[in-house]
Amino acid sequence: MTRTEEFEELRPLLFAIAYRILGSVTEAEDAVQETWLRWAASTTQPRSARAYLAAVVTRISIDVLRSARVKREEYVGPWFPEPLLDDPYEDPERSAELADSLSMAALLLLERLSPLERAVFVLREVFGFGFADIATAVGRSDTACRQLAVRARRHMEAGRPRFEVDRRARDELAGRFFDAFREGDVDALRELLAGDAQLVGDGGGKAPQLVGGVSGAENVARLLAAFAPGFDRVGVTLRQHEVNGLPGAVLRDRDGRTVGIWSLETLDGRIVTIRSIMNPDKLTHVGPVADAWALAAEAGGDEGWPPRG
Repeated sequence: MTRTEEFEELRPLLFAIAYRILGSVTEAEDAVQETWLRWAASTTQPRSARAYLAAVVTRISIDVLRSARVKREEYVGPWFPEPLLDDPYEDPERSAELADSLSMAALLLLERLSPLERAVFVLREVFGFGFADIATAVGRSDTACRQLAVRARRHMEAGRPRFEVDRRARDELAGRFFDAFREGDVDALRELLAGDAQLVGDGGGKAPQLVGGVSGAENVARLLAAFAPGFDRVGVTLRQHEVNGLPGAVLRDRDGRTVGIWSLETLDGRIVTIRSIMNPDKLTHVGPVADAWALAAEAGGDEGWPPRG
């Protein structure tokens, strides 16, 4: 196997590591590309290409994350990870860990960790790397990495989100929810929402968003029902699609450009959180992006459309 073939075989794993550390599709892709450039220029013959390349992409991701955290602190409104529609990496032996670490809620929980804690947690708990390889990747001792792992695991377990386990049940629930939304049916929406359901949005100051979010089944149901007519007027369609391993949908305009992405979290047969990502910078990897402000104006301003945030 050539070095190029070896790298391409490991590319899905490298992206999966980088995405979980960074919470950004575009930054993860850049980190993987930089890893390839370093691999192509290197004359090193490592004992394990998997461990070596994982270490390289981890170090690159840590550096990117440290600079990105400053920008995230200055972000306008709530910050959400870039939505991931399809995870290229699969490992049946670690499918539970991979799924648990991919949701929006889990990635937001990872944001609370330091860059080193986050990297160690991802490598150890999600991908099962040994501490010797992790120590090499993050430039710390084996003992220090074990301590970082313990702290990270404690933080993650304390705030670990709970989701509907039955995939068929949650997809069926999501389908009923999106049908009710399209029909603008307040009563049906209310029945599908948990009592303390939340609707929150990330526009980054570059698209319409919900300032502070909306909570409570009644409030969320009425607001969603109010959106539907505006969406119809401007030809925005909503197609169900898995987002970060959980039910969601992609919203597109009449020309097929992406308007936004919705991610749903469900528990005990009800929807507990709806996250709307409309920041155009976080949608470019999905395809051409629509002008949400123009659509809002065409729909008749803020009525029937998420208000300016």
